[in-house]
Amino acid sequence: MNSPEIKAFIRKHSNLFWYIPDEKKEDISQDVLVEFILNYGDLEAVKELLSILGINRVAKTFFESINISERRKGNYNDLTLNFFSFFFSRYEQGNTDGKTE
Repeated sequence: MNSPEIKAFIRKHSNLFWYIPDEKKEDISQDVLVEFILNYGDLEAVKELLSILGINRVAKTFFESINISERRKGNYNDLTLNFFSFFFSRYEQGNTDGKTE
């Protein structure tokens, strides 16, 4: 079950989840939420997601989803996969001054 803050975030960006029926959008999984925001969201949506979930949680979700199988890796477009692989890897190494959860 998603928190009220995540549900409000999903409603705000509901156009990104166009194929999911309206009555089911607020119940999407964290995997789907992260995938769609990283793939299709703008910079502000990504920043808001990182603020709500925390960079560690988003990074963990991202890496777990791409490590499950090659099929899941295919759900991210190439530029998104490349950028966020580098971004989250760099963050995990402590080379940025981003906030933690």
